[in-house]
Amino acid sequence: MPFYREAGAGPGVVCLHSNASTSSQWRGLMECLSGRFRVLAPDSLGAGKSLDWPQGRVVSLADEVALLEPVFALAGDPFFLVGHSYGAAVALVAALAHPGRVRALALYEPTLFSLLEEEAPGSEAAKGIRDAAHDAAAAIDAADHAGAARHFLDYWMGPGSWDGMPAARQGPVAASMANVRGWAAALFGQPTPVQAFRALDMPVLYMVGGQSPASARGVARLLTRVLPRVTVRKFADLGHMGPVTHPDTVNEEIARFFARCV
Repeated sequence: MPFYREAGAGPGVVCLHSNASTSSQWRGLMECLSGRFRVLAPDSLGAGKSLDWPQGRVVSLADEVALLEPVFALAGDPFFLVGHSYGAAVALVAALAHPGRVRALALYEPTLFSLLEEEAPGSEAAKGIRDAAHDAAAAIDAADHAGAARHFLDYWMGPGSWDGMPAARQGPVAASMANVRGWAAALFGQPTPVQAFRALDMPVLYMVGGQSPASARGVARLLTRVLPRVTVRKFADLGHMGPVTHPDTVNEEIARFFARCV
């Protein structure tokens, strides 16, 4: 059973966080939704207070879904799913595994880089994140966790983002970088073809940041073509970390969407 936070009562909502983060990312959304929903926010593998990242084997997004099964059961059927970045990729895989159990999806830039590779092996759109993950993994091998975090955060949030982060936040983010090679393997190695997502016949809110890297925008281009009931919301001034940097803006959009789906 993963560690999870819980608030409110009503229809179940499960919120899945991004890489280098924890369930605490969703505190604002939990407060926003708890007057109408029962909101559960678990820690993923190797994050927060959940199980350590498994060693000695490749971890898949299906493994993340398996870890979350008890939380999904607590949410009741059908439940709502929220995901950001890696968490949004997990949410999509979970929805494919249990399409009848998911009422609606709210996704902020799922990082299913495997779809870019499916479209064009060695995809130029994925080059930036591929290089960032490679450089971060090399830094981990050199026992430079801060250097790994700098490569990773500066890719997603722009040059200087790591150096500008408060020291109190840098420590946990740097420690989480031990899993960067595993994250990349799970996202680039996910075997689901893009056409499989046509089966997700449920309302989907797909949120995109106008300032996000090409990899995130490329995945959005592919998925929004095939999701049959998708609503696209672009935040022109936000980047990939919009749910963290501008939580009120993103949370209000999610709350409005779920209110229409109840």
